[in-house]
Amino acid sequence: MAAQSGMVDPAIFKDLQSMVDQDAALRDELRDIIQALEKHNRNIMFVLSRAHSTPVANLSDVLKAAEEPIQNVVETVSKLSQSASKLPYYKFNSMWSRQVQEAVSGILFWGWLGGQKQDGGESKCGRLLTIEELGEILKVPVNLKDRDEFHLTIEEYLQALITLVEELARLARNSVTLGDYERPVLINQFIKDLHAGFQILNLKNDSLRRRSDGIKYRVKDVEDVVYDLSLRNLLPKKEVEN
Repeated sequence: MAAQSGMVDPAIFKDLQSMVDQDAALRDELRDIIQALEKHNRNIMFVLSRAHSTPVANLSDVLKAAEEPIQNVVETVSKLSQSASKLPYYKFNSMWSRQVQEAVSGILFWGWLGGQKQDGGESKCGRLLTIEELGEILKVPVNLKDRDEFHLTIEEYLQALITLVEELARLARNSVTLGDYERPVLINQFIKDLHAGFQILNLKNDSLRRRSDGIKYRVKDVEDVVYDLSLRNLLPKKEVEN
Protein backbone atom coordinates (compact mmCIF):
# COMPACT_ATOMS: atom_id res chain seq x y z
CA MET A 1 0.00 0.00 0.00
CA ALA A 2 1.42 3.38 -1.01
CA ALA A 3 2.20 5.78 1.79
CA GLN A 4 -0.09 8.77 1.87
CA SER A 5 1.46 12.19 2.15
CA GLY A 6 0.06 15.28 3.86
CA MET A 7 -1.89 13.35 6.53
CA VAL A 8 -1.19 16.00 9.21
CA ASP A 9 -2.54 19.46 8.60
CA PRO A 10 0.21 22.08 9.24
CA ALA A 11 -2.53 24.46 10.41
CA ILE A 12 -2.78 22.41 13.62
CA PHE A 13 0.76 23.44 14.55
CA LYS A 14 0.13 27.04 13.58
CA ASP A 15 -2.81 27.08 15.98
CA LEU A 16 -0.68 25.47 18.68
CA GLN A 17 2.07 28.05 18.14
CA SER A 18 -0.49 30.82 18.45
CA MET A 19 -1.65 29.41 21.81
CA VAL A 20 1.96 29.04 22.99
CA ASP A 21 2.66 32.66 22.04
CA GLN A 22 -0.43 33.89 23.87
CA ASP A 23 0.55 31.92 26.96
CA ALA A 24 4.12 33.29 26.83
CA ALA A 25 2.86 36.86 26.42
CA LEU A 26 0.63 36.48 29.46
CA ARG A 27 3.50 35.04 31.50
CA ASP A 28 5.71 38.00 30.54
CA GLU A 29 2.92 40.39 31.51
CA LEU A 30 2.56 38.64 34.86
CA ARG A 31 6.32 38.76 35.51
CA ASP A 32 6.39 42.52 34.99
CA ILE A 33 3.48 43.00 37.41
CA ILE A 34 5.00 40.65 39.99
CA GLN A 35 8.33 42.53 39.85
CA ALA A 36 6.46 45.78 40.49
CA LEU A 37 4.65 44.14 43.43
CA GLU A 38 7.98 43.02 44.90
CA LYS A 39 9.26 46.59 44.69
CA HIS A 40 6.19 48.03 46.46
CA ASN A 41 6.38 45.30 49.13
CA ARG A 42 9.98 46.30 49.85
CA ASN A 43 8.90 49.93 50.13
CA ILE A 44 6.22 49.04 52.69
CA MET A 45 8.67 47.13 54.86
CA PHE A 46 11.33 49.82 54.45
CA VAL A 47 8.90 52.37 55.90
CA LEU A 48 7.50 50.07 58.60
CA SER A 49 10.99 49.00 59.70
CA ARG A 50 11.18 52.45 61.31
CA ALA A 51 8.62 51.21 63.84
CA HIS A 52 11.44 49.25 65.46
CA SER A 53 13.23 52.49 66.35
CA THR A 54 10.28 54.88 66.77
CA PRO A 55 8.49 55.52 70.08
CA VAL A 56 4.75 54.81 70.02
CA ALA A 57 4.03 58.53 70.46
CA ASN A 58 5.67 59.23 67.09
CA LEU A 59 4.40 56.17 65.27
CA SER A 60 1.62 57.99 63.41
CA ASP A 61 4.18 59.52 61.03
CA VAL A 62 5.48 56.05 60.13
CA LEU A 63 1.97 54.71 59.56
CA LYS A 64 1.08 57.70 57.42
CA ALA A 65 4.23 57.24 55.32
CA ALA A 66 3.28 53.61 54.69
CA GLU A 67 -0.07 54.53 53.12
CA GLU A 68 1.39 55.45 49.71
CA PRO A 69 3.33 52.19 49.15
CA ILE A 70 0.31 50.25 50.43
CA GLN A 71 -1.86 52.01 47.86
CA ASN A 72 0.72 51.11 45.22
CA VAL A 73 0.43 47.48 46.30
CA VAL A 74 -3.38 47.63 46.07
CA GLU A 75 -3.18 49.02 42.53
CA THR A 76 -0.58 46.45 41.48
CA VAL A 77 -2.57 43.56 42.94
CA SER A 78 -5.55 44.82 40.94
CA LYS A 79 -3.48 44.60 37.74
CA LEU A 80 -2.24 41.16 38.78
CA SER A 81 -5.81 40.02 39.38
CA GLN A 82 -6.93 41.18 35.95
CA SER A 83 -4.07 39.41 34.16
CA ALA A 84 -4.02 36.27 36.32
CA SER A 85 -7.75 35.70 35.92
CA LYS A 86 -7.15 35.02 32.22
CA LEU A 87 -5.30 31.83 33.22
CA PRO A 88 -6.23 28.72 35.23
CA TYR A 89 -5.61 29.98 38.78
CA TYR A 90 -4.03 26.95 40.47
CA LYS A 91 -1.87 26.16 37.45
CA PHE A 92 -0.07 29.50 37.68
CA ASN A 93 -0.56 30.89 41.22
CA SER A 94 2.92 29.74 42.29
CA MET A 95 4.23 32.60 40.13
CA TRP A 96 2.84 35.24 42.51
CA SER A 97 1.88 33.50 45.76
CA ARG A 98 5.04 34.51 47.65
CA GLN A 99 4.71 38.15 46.63
CA VAL A 100 1.04 38.19 47.67
CA GLN A 101 2.03 36.73 51.05
CA GLU A 102 4.61 39.51 51.46
CA ALA A 103 2.02 42.16 50.58
CA VAL A 104 -0.42 40.71 53.11
CA SER A 105 2.20 40.44 55.87
CA GLY A 106 3.19 44.09 55.35
CA ILE A 107 -0.43 45.23 55.58
CA LEU A 108 -1.00 42.99 58.62
CA PHE A 109 1.96 44.63 60.39
CA TRP A 110 0.70 48.09 59.42
CA GLY A 111 -2.75 47.18 60.75
CA TRP A 112 -1.32 45.78 63.98
CA LEU A 113 0.61 49.00 64.57
CA GLY A 114 -2.64 50.95 64.23
CA GLY A 115 -2.59 51.90 60.58
CA GLN A 116 -6.05 50.56 59.73
CA LYS A 117 -8.60 52.82 61.40
CA GLN A 118 -11.78 51.28 62.77
CA ASP A 119 -15.31 52.63 62.45
CA GLY A 120 -15.37 56.11 63.88
CA GLY A 121 -11.80 56.79 62.75
CA GLU A 122 -10.19 55.24 65.84
CA SER A 123 -6.69 53.83 65.47
CA LYS A 124 -5.87 50.88 67.71
CA CYS A 125 -2.58 49.06 68.20
CA GLY A 126 -2.61 45.28 68.54
CA ARG A 127 -5.44 44.60 66.09
CA LEU A 128 -5.45 41.57 63.80
CA LEU A 129 -6.89 42.18 60.35
CA THR A 130 -9.05 39.27 59.19
CA ILE A 131 -8.72 37.65 55.78
CA GLU A 132 -11.97 39.36 54.80
CA GLU A 133 -10.58 42.76 55.78
CA LEU A 134 -7.43 42.02 53.77
CA GLY A 135 -9.61 41.17 50.79
CA GLU A 136 -11.42 44.50 51.15
CA ILE A 137 -8.16 46.44 51.39
CA LEU A 138 -6.63 44.66 48.38
CA LYS A 139 -10.00 44.69 46.56
CA VAL A 140 -9.82 40.99 45.68
CA PRO A 141 -12.04 38.04 46.64
CA VAL A 142 -10.86 35.60 49.30
CA ASN A 143 -10.92 31.80 49.45
CA LEU A 144 -12.85 31.35 46.18
CA LYS A 145 -14.41 27.94 45.62
CA ASP A 146 -17.10 28.61 43.00
CA ARG A 147 -15.03 30.07 40.16
CA ASP A 148 -11.51 29.94 38.78
CA GLU A 149 -10.05 33.42 39.14
CA PHE A 150 -7.54 35.39 41.18
CA HIS A 151 -8.15 35.49 44.94
CA LEU A 152 -6.43 35.59 48.31
CA THR A 153 -6.10 32.07 49.69
CA ILE A 154 -6.29 30.92 53.30
CA GLU A 155 -2.76 29.51 52.95
CA GLU A 156 -1.38 32.88 51.84
CA TYR A 157 -3.08 34.59 54.79
CA LEU A 158 -1.74 32.04 57.27
CA GLN A 159 1.79 32.29 55.85
CA ALA A 160 1.56 36.08 56.25
CA LEU A 161 0.41 35.65 59.87
CA ILE A 162 3.53 33.63 60.64
CA THR A 163 5.68 36.40 59.14
CA LEU A 164 3.78 38.88 61.34
CA VAL A 165 4.61 36.81 64.43
CA GLU A 166 8.31 36.88 63.51
CA GLU A 167 8.19 40.66 63.01
CA LEU A 168 6.43 41.21 66.34
CA ALA A 169 8.93 39.05 68.23
CA ARG A 170 11.64 41.36 66.92
CA LEU A 171 9.56 44.42 67.81
CA ALA A 172 9.18 43.19 71.40
CA ARG A 173 12.93 43.23 71.91
CA ASN A 174 13.41 46.58 70.20
CA SER A 175 10.59 48.15 72.22
CA VAL A 176 12.53 47.46 75.41
CA THR A 177 15.51 49.29 73.91
CA LEU A 178 13.21 52.29 73.37
CA GLY A 179 12.07 52.13 77.00
CA ASP A 180 8.60 50.91 76.02
CA TYR A 181 7.64 48.18 78.46
CA GLU A 182 3.95 47.96 77.60
CA ARG A 183 4.26 46.84 73.99
CA PRO A 184 6.19 43.60 74.77
CA VAL A 185 3.34 42.61 77.12
CA LEU A 186 0.78 43.30 74.39
CA ILE A 187 2.83 41.35 71.85
CA ASN A 188 3.24 38.48 74.31
CA GLN A 189 -0.51 37.99 74.66
CA PHE A 190 -1.17 38.56 70.96
CA ILE A 191 1.22 35.91 69.65
CA LYS A 192 0.16 33.46 72.36
CA ASP A 193 -3.39 33.83 71.07
CA LEU A 194 -2.20 33.30 67.49
CA HIS A 195 -0.21 30.26 68.55
CA ALA A 196 -3.31 28.79 70.20
CA GLY A 197 -5.25 29.47 67.02
CA PHE A 198 -2.71 27.69 64.84
CA GLN A 199 -2.80 24.66 67.16
CA ILE A 200 -6.49 24.27 66.37
CA LEU A 201 -5.77 24.01 62.63
CA ASN A 202 -5.15 20.69 60.90
CA LEU A 203 -2.73 21.93 58.25
CA LYS A 204 -2.22 19.88 55.09
CA ASN A 205 0.33 22.20 53.47
CA ASP A 206 3.82 20.92 54.44
CA SER A 207 5.54 24.29 54.17
CA LEU A 208 2.83 25.97 56.21
CA ARG A 209 2.90 23.26 58.86
CA ARG A 210 6.69 23.48 59.23
CA ARG A 211 6.63 27.27 59.54
CA SER A 212 3.74 27.21 62.02
CA ASP A 213 5.72 24.80 64.21
CA GLY A 214 8.26 27.61 64.65
CA ILE A 215 5.71 29.94 66.26
CA LYS A 216 6.33 28.31 69.63
CA TYR A 217 9.93 29.54 69.53
CA ARG A 218 8.79 33.11 68.87
CA VAL A 219 6.36 32.78 71.80
CA LYS A 220 9.26 31.72 74.03
CA ASP A 221 11.41 34.61 72.77
CA VAL A 222 8.79 37.16 73.78
CA GLU A 223 8.04 35.39 77.07
CA ASP A 224 11.75 35.72 77.88
CA VAL A 225 11.57 39.47 77.18
CA VAL A 226 8.56 39.89 79.48
CA TYR A 227 10.13 37.69 82.16
CA ASP A 228 13.29 39.80 82.08
CA LEU A 229 11.19 42.93 82.52
CA SER A 230 9.44 41.37 85.50
CA LEU A 231 12.79 40.53 87.14
CA ARG A 232 13.84 44.16 86.72
CA ASN A 233 10.48 45.41 88.07
CA LEU A 234 9.81 47.20 84.78
CA LEU A 235 6.44 45.72 83.93
CA PRO A 236 3.53 48.19 83.72
CA LYS A 237 1.68 48.38 87.05
CA LYS A 238 -1.57 46.94 85.73
CA GLU A 239 0.30 43.85 84.55
CA VAL A 240 1.96 43.42 87.95
CA GLU A 241 -1.43 43.73 89.62
CA ASN A 242 -2.93 41.08 87.30
